[in-house]
Amino acid sequence: MIRINCPVCGLRDETEFTYGGDANVKRPAMDEKDPKVWMDYVFNRSNPRGDHQEYWHHTQGCRQWVILERNTLDHTVGQCRLAKEVK
Repeated sequence: MIRINCPVCGLRDETEFTYGGDANVKRPAMDEKDPKVWMDYVFNRSNPRGDHQEYWHHTQGCRQWVILERNTLDHTVGQCRLAKEVK
């Protein structure tokens, strides 16, 4: 089990959170007409090794979305920030 240091609630078990996906994927513009661009956005993901940024939702706590830095090889957790504060 990993422990996530929520910026609002402090250190919590991952069971209080719901994984929300890759925080590096950028949504295409709403007026994008190329179906390949949308297909890549919806279905195609890289499988990174090492440090990675992910969305997590604190569903059993403050209900905030956070961006967590996690190493995909050994599951060590780095910085955790509120998603609404990250540009």
